[in-house]
Amino acid sequence: MVERASRMADFRLVILNGKAYVESYRKSFQTRDVFTVWGILQLLRLYPGRVPDLDLVFQCADWPVISASLYSASNATAPPPLFHYCANDSTLDIVFPDWTFWGWPEINIKPWDSLLKDLDEANSRTSWMDRDPYAYWKGNPLVSLSRIDLLKCNVSDKQDWNARVYLQDWSREAQQGYKHSNLASQCTHRYKIYIEGWTWSVSEKYILACDSVTLLVKPHFYDFYSRGLMPMHHYWPIRDDDKCRSIKFAVDWGNSHQQKARAMGKEASNFIQRDLKMDKVYDYMFHLLSQYAKLLKYKPVVPRRAVEICSETMACRSSGLTKEFMMESLVKGPKDKNPCVLQPPYDPAVLQSALWTKQKSIREVERWEKQYWDNQNRND
Repeated sequence: MVERASRMADFRLVILNGKAYVESYRKSFQTRDVFTVWGILQLLRLYPGRVPDLDLVFQCADWPVISASLYSASNATAPPPLFHYCANDSTLDIVFPDWTFWGWPEINIKPWDSLLKDLDEANSRTSWMDRDPYAYWKGNPLVSLSRIDLLKCNVSDKQDWNARVYLQDWSREAQQGYKHSNLASQCTHRYKIYIEGWTWSVSEKYILACDSVTLLVKPHFYDFYSRGLMPMHHYWPIRDDDKCRSIKFAVDWGNSHQQKARAMGKEASNFIQRDLKMDKVYDYMFHLLSQYAKLLKYKPVVPRRAVEICSETMACRSSGLTKEFMMESLVKGPKDKNPCVLQPPYDPAVLQSALWTKQKSIREVERWEKQYWDNQNRND
């Protein structure tokens, strides 16, 4: 099963007796593979001798690739276990924290620990009430039709949809020294829009951390934490088939219900600061890899073309921002506490109840939105 998954992977990683060995199949985009491996090495430093022997393969592109439909028939083989950053309801990729938790040097995004502190400080500088009462989005629209559609929601001479949408030219930004892409300086609006790119976007955690109300355009993919977010508690749901009208209503509602809107924004940033801090990310990684290792029915061995890697050699070979971010995210020593206790699986009835509550909240917002626009049309 692992070898079948390797045909779609960027690298294979084997852990034996606390040491890591990597066999590279192909180079991933930018340094995604480098910082993914780096993150696993930091887990080994944080919990030395605790991560069991294992053998896994990892795919670093945007799209999940293990199609569930290929393994649903009664005579189908078991799906190959491929680790990846995201999945959706029709795929079976195993979701794992993305590379940006340890830094994204190509666009000057710092490791998550440092960035979390910057975002928290930025939130304290500008209260929600003092922020611009509009919805903000800044990014690259060329990676999806949905984002291109979002451009229609920008303010114009004919219509103000309460959205302020800005294009991010990363090539120009790199030439100018990333002066206009500091994430902590973008927490200046009461509302921030999250919209997927090709698939899920790493920007979700940055947006949720801003104290602003996250206007979450209906997602089609999930990463390792986003399924735990609840509408009207952590975010406001936005329709993907009528974005502009949906955003207009959300902002008007929030500006008319300021205490509720502010509480929603604060709940999201509290979730990020409390439940998505690096200690929790590492514990998720630890439990995921430990449970995965229990499924192996063979003793892992070092692949013939694999090389042993460690934090020191990776950092020494690096330069520029890559090296700087590695040193910044380097785990200094073992944790003096055990990983958090893994809770038992959800009771199916409890899980179904939570999913039902989630859908009920979204339908309720859609009903409010319809009433709002029906009233607008009657007044016109």
